[in-house]
Amino acid sequence: MANFKKHGTGWEYRLKFKDPFTQEKREKSARGFKTKREAELAAAEFMRKFNQGYEKTDMALVDFLYNWIDVYKRGVVRKNTIQTYLNSIDNHIKPYFIKLMVNDLKPDMYQKFLDHCIDKGLGRRSVEIIHSTVYGALERAVIQGKLERNPCKGSIIKAKQKRKDVYFIDSNEIPSFLQAAHNYGYIYWIFFKLMIETGVRKGEAAAIRWRHIDFVNQTIQVEKTLDFTADDEDEEELFGETKTEKSDRIIKISSGLVNDLKFHAKWQEQNKQNLLGMYRHDLELVLCRKDGKPMPKSSLFNAFSRILKRADLPSLPIHSLRHTCAVLMLEAGADMKFVQEQLGHGSIQITSDVYSHISKKLEQRNMEKIDEYKDKILGGVWGAPLKEQ
Repeated sequence: MANFKKHGTGWEYRLKFKDPFTQEKREKSARGFKTKREAELAAAEFMRKFNQGYEKTDMALVDFLYNWIDVYKRGVVRKNTIQTYLNSIDNHIKPYFIKLMVNDLKPDMYQKFLDHCIDKGLGRRSVEIIHSTVYGALERAVIQGKLERNPCKGSIIKAKQKRKDVYFIDSNEIPSFLQAAHNYGYIYWIFFKLMIETGVRKGEAAAIRWRHIDFVNQTIQVEKTLDFTADDEDEEELFGETKTEKSDRIIKISSGLVNDLKFHAKWQEQNKQNLLGMYRHDLELVLCRKDGKPMPKSSLFNAFSRILKRADLPSLPIHSLRHTCAVLMLEAGADMKFVQEQLGHGSIQITSDVYSHISKKLEQRNMEKIDEYKDKILGGVWGAPLKEQ
Protein backbone atom coordinates (compact mmCIF):
# COMPACT_ATOMS: atom_id res chain seq x y z
CA MET A 1 0.00 0.00 0.00
CA ALA A 2 1.41 3.39 -0.99
CA ASN A 3 0.57 6.87 0.25
CA PHE A 4 1.85 10.14 -1.21
CA LYS A 5 2.09 13.51 0.45
CA LYS A 6 3.41 16.90 -0.59
CA HIS A 7 5.82 18.80 1.69
CA GLY A 8 7.68 22.06 1.39
CA THR A 9 10.72 20.14 0.18
CA GLY A 10 8.74 18.07 -2.39
CA TRP A 11 6.67 14.92 -2.62
CA GLU A 12 7.00 11.96 -0.25
CA TYR A 13 6.00 8.34 -0.67
CA ARG A 14 5.30 5.98 2.23
CA LEU A 15 4.95 2.27 1.67
CA LYS A 16 3.51 -0.39 3.95
CA PHE A 17 4.27 -4.01 3.12
CA LYS A 18 4.86 -7.42 4.67
CA ASP A 19 8.30 -8.97 4.96
CA PRO A 20 8.11 -12.35 3.17
CA PHE A 21 10.51 -13.99 5.68
CA THR A 22 9.35 -12.65 9.02
CA GLN A 23 5.76 -11.88 7.94
CA GLU A 24 6.08 -8.66 9.93
CA LYS A 25 4.65 -5.39 8.69
CA ARG A 26 7.24 -2.92 7.50
CA GLU A 27 7.33 0.66 6.28
CA LYS A 28 9.51 2.50 3.79
CA SER A 29 9.45 6.20 2.99
CA ALA A 30 11.41 8.71 0.96
CA ARG A 31 10.87 12.37 0.17
CA GLY A 32 12.24 15.25 -1.92
CA PHE A 33 10.65 14.36 -5.29
CA LYS A 34 9.70 17.30 -7.50
CA THR A 35 6.39 15.80 -8.63
CA LYS A 36 3.96 13.20 -7.43
CA ARG A 37 4.70 11.21 -10.58
CA GLU A 38 8.38 10.98 -9.62
CA ALA A 39 7.41 9.78 -6.14
CA GLU A 40 5.10 7.15 -7.64
CA LEU A 41 7.84 5.89 -9.96
CA ALA A 42 10.35 5.76 -7.10
CA ALA A 43 7.91 3.81 -4.92
CA ALA A 44 7.20 1.36 -7.73
CA GLU A 45 10.94 0.89 -8.38
CA PHE A 46 11.58 0.20 -4.73
CA MET A 47 8.88 -2.48 -4.60
CA ARG A 48 10.15 -4.02 -7.82
CA LYS A 49 13.65 -4.35 -6.43
CA PHE A 50 12.37 -5.51 -3.06
CA ASN A 51 10.35 -8.29 -4.67
CA GLN A 52 13.51 -9.34 -6.53
CA GLY A 53 15.38 -9.54 -3.24
CA TYR A 54 16.96 -6.06 -3.32
CA GLU A 55 16.95 -3.63 -0.46
CA LYS A 56 19.68 -1.33 0.73
CA THR A 57 20.57 -2.72 4.10
CA ASP A 58 20.47 -0.60 7.23
CA MET A 59 22.87 -3.01 8.94
CA ALA A 60 26.19 -1.74 10.27
CA LEU A 61 29.15 -2.78 8.13
CA VAL A 62 30.81 -4.70 10.96
CA ASP A 63 27.60 -6.60 11.76
CA PHE A 64 27.20 -7.46 8.08
CA LEU A 65 30.76 -8.85 8.01
CA TYR A 66 30.14 -11.04 11.05
CA ASN A 67 26.87 -12.27 9.53
CA TRP A 68 28.66 -13.03 6.22
CA ILE A 69 31.15 -15.22 8.06
CA ASP A 70 28.48 -17.09 10.02
CA VAL A 71 26.13 -17.70 7.07
CA TYR A 72 28.46 -18.11 4.10
CA LYS A 73 31.89 -19.09 5.41
CA ARG A 74 31.58 -21.35 8.44
CA GLY A 75 31.71 -24.94 7.35
CA VAL A 76 32.94 -23.90 3.90
CA VAL A 77 36.43 -22.53 4.52
CA ARG A 78 39.04 -23.73 6.99
CA LYS A 79 38.90 -22.77 10.65
CA ASN A 80 42.19 -20.91 10.29
CA THR A 81 40.67 -18.79 7.52
CA ILE A 82 37.65 -17.98 9.71
CA GLN A 83 40.00 -16.81 12.44
CA THR A 84 41.88 -14.65 9.93
CA TYR A 85 38.60 -12.98 8.92
CA LEU A 86 37.70 -12.35 12.56
CA ASN A 87 41.14 -10.92 13.35
CA SER A 88 40.83 -8.51 10.44
CA ILE A 89 37.42 -7.32 11.64
CA ASP A 90 38.21 -7.10 15.36
CA ASN A 91 41.65 -5.49 15.08
CA HIS A 92 41.34 -3.22 12.04
CA ILE A 93 37.91 -2.86 10.41
CA LYS A 94 35.77 -2.43 13.51
CA PRO A 95 37.98 0.20 15.23
CA TYR A 96 38.05 2.31 12.04
CA PHE A 97 34.45 2.15 10.80
CA ILE A 98 32.80 1.73 14.24
CA LYS A 99 29.04 1.94 13.39
CA LEU A 100 29.16 2.89 9.71
CA MET A 101 26.21 1.47 7.77
CA VAL A 102 26.88 -0.77 4.78
CA ASN A 103 25.17 1.52 2.28
CA ASP A 104 27.14 4.53 3.60
CA LEU A 105 30.51 3.09 2.62
CA LYS A 106 31.85 4.92 -0.44
CA PRO A 107 34.87 4.12 -2.67
CA ASP A 108 36.91 7.14 -1.52
CA MET A 109 36.14 6.37 2.10
CA TYR A 110 37.28 2.77 1.66
CA GLN A 111 40.48 3.83 -0.11
CA LYS A 112 41.32 6.10 2.82
CA PHE A 113 40.82 3.11 5.12
CA LEU A 114 43.35 1.03 3.14
CA ASP A 115 45.79 3.98 3.19
CA HIS A 116 45.27 4.22 6.95
CA CYS A 117 46.22 0.54 7.35
CA ILE A 118 49.44 1.15 5.44
CA ASP A 119 50.21 4.33 7.38
CA LYS A 120 49.95 2.55 10.73
CA GLY A 121 52.63 0.09 9.65
CA LEU A 122 50.77 -2.97 8.41
CA GLY A 123 52.55 -4.95 5.71
CA ARG A 124 51.12 -5.40 2.25
CA ARG A 125 50.08 -9.00 2.89
CA SER A 126 48.18 -8.02 6.05
CA VAL A 127 46.30 -5.29 4.17
CA GLU A 128 45.53 -7.72 1.35
CA ILE A 129 43.88 -10.05 3.86
CA ILE A 130 41.83 -7.20 5.35
CA HIS A 131 40.82 -6.06 1.87
CA SER A 132 39.76 -9.56 0.79
CA THR A 133 37.54 -9.81 3.89
CA VAL A 134 35.60 -6.61 3.17
CA TYR A 135 35.59 -7.12 -0.60
CA GLY A 136 34.30 -10.70 -0.35
CA ALA A 137 31.50 -9.78 2.04
CA LEU A 138 30.31 -6.84 -0.04
CA GLU A 139 30.41 -8.94 -3.22
CA ARG A 140 27.85 -11.10 -1.46
CA ALA A 141 25.82 -7.97 -0.69
CA VAL A 142 25.80 -7.16 -4.42
CA ILE A 143 24.72 -10.72 -5.28
CA GLN A 144 21.94 -10.46 -2.72
CA GLY A 145 20.89 -7.16 -4.23
CA LYS A 146 21.60 -5.23 -1.05
CA LEU A 147 24.11 -3.03 -2.86
CA GLU A 148 24.13 -1.97 -6.49
CA ARG A 149 27.93 -1.82 -6.62
CA ASN A 150 30.81 -3.03 -4.46
CA PRO A 151 32.50 0.13 -3.08
CA CYS A 152 35.75 -1.82 -2.71
CA LYS A 153 36.14 -2.25 -6.46
CA GLY A 154 38.95 -0.23 -8.00
CA SER A 155 40.74 0.38 -4.69
CA ILE A 156 44.51 -0.07 -4.54
CA ILE A 157 46.99 -1.09 -1.84
CA LYS A 158 49.82 1.44 -1.87
CA ALA A 159 52.58 -0.69 -0.46
CA LYS A 160 55.22 -2.98 -1.84
CA GLN A 161 55.46 -6.56 -0.67
CA LYS A 162 58.30 -6.65 1.81
CA ARG A 163 60.45 -9.74 1.89
CA LYS A 164 60.41 -11.25 5.33
CA ASP A 165 63.69 -12.20 6.91
CA VAL A 166 64.22 -15.95 7.04
CA TYR A 167 65.76 -17.16 10.29
CA PHE A 168 67.27 -20.63 10.56
CA ILE A 169 69.88 -22.64 12.43
CA ASP A 170 73.04 -23.03 10.40
CA SER A 171 73.76 -26.63 9.46
CA ASN A 172 77.02 -26.78 11.42
CA GLU A 173 75.16 -25.64 14.57
CA ILE A 174 72.33 -28.19 14.37
CA PRO A 175 74.25 -30.94 16.26
CA SER A 176 74.92 -28.66 19.24
CA PHE A 177 71.27 -27.52 19.22
CA LEU A 178 69.98 -31.10 19.24
CA GLN A 179 72.46 -32.09 21.95
CA ALA A 180 71.25 -29.20 24.10
CA ALA A 181 67.64 -30.22 23.38
CA HIS A 182 68.28 -33.82 24.45
CA ASN A 183 69.95 -32.66 27.65
CA TYR A 184 66.99 -30.35 28.35
CA GLY A 185 64.30 -32.97 27.81
CA TYR A 186 63.77 -35.98 25.58
CA ILE A 187 60.24 -35.03 24.47
CA TYR A 188 61.50 -31.64 23.25
CA TRP A 189 64.41 -33.26 21.45
CA ILE A 190 62.15 -35.60 19.45
CA PHE A 191 59.67 -32.77 18.74
CA PHE A 192 62.30 -30.34 17.42
CA LYS A 193 64.30 -33.02 15.60
CA LEU A 194 61.21 -34.09 13.67
CA MET A 195 60.50 -30.47 12.75
CA ILE A 196 64.04 -30.00 11.42
CA GLU A 197 63.95 -33.22 9.41
CA THR A 198 60.47 -32.76 7.93
CA GLY A 199 59.86 -28.99 7.82
CA VAL A 200 56.37 -29.35 9.31
CA ARG A 201 54.83 -26.43 11.18
CA LYS A 202 54.62 -26.75 14.96
CA GLY A 203 50.84 -27.24 14.84
CA GLU A 204 51.22 -29.92 12.18
CA ALA A 205 53.87 -31.68 14.24
CA ALA A 206 51.70 -31.60 17.36
CA ALA A 207 48.76 -33.13 15.43
CA ILE A 208 50.64 -36.16 14.04
CA ARG A 209 49.07 -39.43 15.21
CA TRP A 210 50.57 -42.89 15.00
CA ARG A 211 48.17 -43.78 12.18
CA HIS A 212 49.89 -41.11 10.07
CA ILE A 213 53.30 -42.80 10.21
CA ASP A 214 54.14 -45.50 7.67
CA PHE A 215 57.31 -47.23 8.87
CA VAL A 216 57.47 -49.54 5.84
CA ASN A 217 57.39 -46.76 3.21
CA GLN A 218 59.08 -44.28 5.56
CA THR A 219 56.50 -41.52 5.29
CA ILE A 220 54.47 -39.19 7.50
CA GLN A 221 51.04 -38.03 6.39
CA VAL A 222 50.22 -34.42 7.32
CA GLU A 223 46.48 -33.78 7.29
CA LYS A 224 45.66 -31.86 10.48
CA THR A 225 46.99 -29.06 12.66
CA LEU A 226 46.58 -28.86 16.41
CA ASP A 227 44.80 -25.89 17.94
CA PHE A 228 46.85 -25.22 21.06
CA THR A 229 44.03 -23.07 22.51
CA ALA A 230 41.32 -25.74 22.20
CA ASP A 231 40.07 -27.97 25.00
CA ASP A 232 41.74 -31.37 24.59
CA GLU A 233 38.43 -33.01 25.52
CA ASP A 234 36.87 -31.68 22.29
CA GLU A 235 38.60 -33.65 19.55
CA GLU A 236 36.78 -31.83 16.74
CA GLU A 237 38.08 -28.46 17.97
CA LEU A 238 41.52 -29.80 18.87
CA PHE A 239 42.34 -31.08 15.39
CA GLY A 240 41.78 -28.43 12.75
CA GLU A 241 42.43 -28.21 9.04
CA THR A 242 45.95 -27.48 7.83
CA LYS A 243 46.86 -23.99 6.64
CA THR A 244 46.08 -24.58 2.96
CA GLU A 245 44.95 -27.47 0.75
CA LYS A 246 48.58 -27.94 -0.36
CA SER A 247 49.53 -28.37 3.29
CA ASP A 248 47.87 -31.80 3.23
CA ARG A 249 50.80 -33.90 2.08
CA ILE A 250 52.85 -37.05 2.54
CA ILE A 251 56.46 -36.44 3.58
CA LYS A 252 59.28 -38.90 2.96
CA ILE A 253 61.45 -39.35 6.06
CA SER A 254 64.96 -40.69 6.59
CA SER A 255 65.89 -44.09 8.00
CA GLY A 256 67.41 -42.27 10.98
CA LEU A 257 64.10 -40.58 11.83
CA VAL A 258 62.26 -43.88 11.35
CA ASN A 259 64.54 -45.47 13.95
CA ASP A 260 64.04 -42.50 16.28
CA LEU A 261 60.26 -42.87 15.99
CA LYS A 262 60.39 -46.63 16.59
CA PHE A 263 62.34 -46.00 19.79
CA HIS A 264 59.87 -43.24 20.67
CA ALA A 265 56.96 -45.67 20.24
CA LYS A 266 58.56 -48.02 22.77
CA TRP A 267 59.28 -45.14 25.16
CA GLN A 268 55.66 -44.03 24.86
CA GLU A 269 54.39 -47.58 25.39
CA GLN A 270 56.23 -47.64 28.72
CA ASN A 271 54.45 -44.43 29.73
CA LYS A 272 51.10 -46.01 28.85
CA GLN A 273 51.84 -48.99 31.07
CA ASN A 274 52.97 -46.78 33.93
CA LEU A 275 49.97 -44.43 33.79
CA LEU A 276 47.32 -47.00 32.76
CA GLY A 277 43.92 -45.26 32.65
CA MET A 278 45.44 -41.81 33.16
CA TYR A 279 47.03 -41.94 29.69
CA ARG A 280 45.12 -40.28 26.81
CA HIS A 281 45.06 -43.31 24.49
CA ASP A 282 42.20 -41.81 22.47
CA LEU A 283 44.31 -38.95 21.12
CA GLU A 284 46.95 -41.32 19.71
CA LEU A 285 49.47 -38.45 19.56
CA VAL A 286 53.08 -39.06 18.57
CA LEU A 287 54.57 -35.84 19.96
CA CYS A 288 52.95 -35.24 23.30
CA ARG A 289 53.45 -35.09 27.04
CA LYS A 290 54.17 -38.23 29.05
CA ASP A 291 50.44 -38.66 29.74
CA GLY A 292 49.51 -38.50 26.04
CA LYS A 293 48.04 -35.01 26.23
CA PRO A 294 49.00 -32.30 23.68
CA MET A 295 52.18 -30.33 24.22
CA PRO A 296 51.28 -26.84 25.55
CA LYS A 297 52.32 -24.05 23.22
CA SER A 298 53.92 -22.11 26.09
CA SER A 299 56.02 -25.13 27.06
CA LEU A 300 57.33 -25.49 23.51
CA PHE A 301 58.17 -21.78 23.29
CA ASN A 302 59.91 -21.70 26.68
CA ALA A 303 61.85 -24.90 26.01
CA PHE A 304 62.97 -23.74 22.58
CA SER A 305 64.18 -20.41 23.97
CA ARG A 306 66.15 -22.08 26.79
CA ILE A 307 67.68 -24.68 24.48
CA LEU A 308 68.93 -21.97 22.13
CA LYS A 309 70.64 -20.25 25.08
CA ARG A 310 72.23 -23.50 26.23
CA ALA A 311 73.50 -24.10 22.68
CA ASP A 312 74.88 -20.53 22.62
CA LEU A 313 72.61 -19.63 19.68
CA PRO A 314 70.75 -16.34 19.11
CA SER A 315 67.05 -16.01 19.90
CA LEU A 316 64.88 -17.46 17.12
CA PRO A 317 61.18 -18.26 16.57
CA ILE A 318 60.18 -21.94 16.54
CA HIS A 319 59.16 -21.46 12.91
CA SER A 320 62.90 -21.15 12.17
CA LEU A 321 63.09 -24.95 12.41
CA ARG A 322 60.90 -25.15 9.31
CA HIS A 323 63.26 -22.78 7.52
CA THR A 324 66.20 -24.84 8.78
CA CYS A 325 64.77 -27.89 7.04
CA ALA A 326 64.34 -25.91 3.80
CA VAL A 327 67.92 -24.65 3.91
CA LEU A 328 69.20 -28.18 4.54
CA MET A 329 67.31 -29.42 1.49
CA LEU A 330 68.70 -26.58 -0.64
CA GLU A 331 72.23 -27.22 0.64
CA ALA A 332 71.82 -30.86 -0.35
CA GLY A 333 70.95 -29.75 -3.89
CA ALA A 334 67.16 -30.16 -3.86
CA ASP A 335 65.29 -28.04 -6.40
CA MET A 336 62.56 -25.57 -5.48
CA LYS A 337 59.74 -27.88 -6.63
CA PHE A 338 60.84 -30.60 -4.22
CA VAL A 339 61.18 -28.11 -1.36
CA GLN A 340 57.70 -26.75 -2.13
CA GLU A 341 56.12 -30.20 -1.98
CA GLN A 342 57.92 -31.13 1.24
CA LEU A 343 56.90 -27.91 2.98
CA GLY A 344 53.36 -27.89 1.59
CA HIS A 345 53.52 -24.38 0.13
CA GLY A 346 50.53 -23.32 -1.97
CA SER A 347 52.72 -22.69 -5.01
CA ILE A 348 56.33 -22.89 -6.08
CA GLN A 349 56.29 -19.08 -6.34
CA ILE A 350 55.85 -18.84 -2.56
CA THR A 351 58.82 -21.15 -2.01
CA SER A 352 60.93 -19.24 -4.50
CA ASP A 353 60.03 -15.86 -2.98
CA VAL A 354 60.92 -17.03 0.54
CA TYR A 355 64.14 -18.87 -0.23
CA SER A 356 65.47 -17.33 -3.46
CA HIS A 357 68.09 -15.18 -1.72
CA ILE A 358 69.24 -18.16 0.34
CA SER A 359 69.45 -20.23 -2.83
CA LYS A 360 71.61 -17.54 -4.43
CA LYS A 361 73.92 -17.51 -1.40
CA LEU A 362 74.26 -21.26 -1.66
CA GLU A 363 75.02 -20.99 -5.37
CA GLN A 364 77.72 -18.42 -4.63
CA ARG A 365 79.16 -20.61 -1.87
CA ASN A 366 79.19 -23.60 -4.23
CA MET A 367 80.89 -21.58 -6.97
CA GLU A 368 83.57 -20.49 -4.54
CA LYS A 369 84.17 -24.11 -3.53
CA ILE A 370 84.27 -25.17 -7.20
CA ASP A 371 86.71 -22.36 -8.08
CA GLU A 372 88.91 -23.26 -5.13
CA TYR A 373 88.88 -26.94 -6.09
CA LYS A 374 89.60 -26.20 -9.76
CA ASP A 375 92.47 -23.90 -8.83
CA LYS A 376 94.05 -26.69 -6.80
CA ILE A 377 93.63 -29.27 -9.56
CA LEU A 378 94.24 -27.21 -12.67
CA GLY A 379 96.84 -24.97 -11.12
CA GLY A 380 98.78 -27.96 -9.84
CA VAL A 381 98.75 -29.70 -13.23
CA TRP A 382 99.51 -26.85 -15.57
CA GLY A 383 101.44 -24.49 -13.38
CA ALA A 384 102.15 -20.94 -14.53
CA PRO A 385 101.37 -20.00 -18.14
CA LEU A 386 104.24 -20.36 -20.60
CA LYS A 387 106.01 -17.23 -21.74
CA GLU A 388 106.08 -16.43 -25.41
CA GLN A 389 109.41 -17.24 -27.08
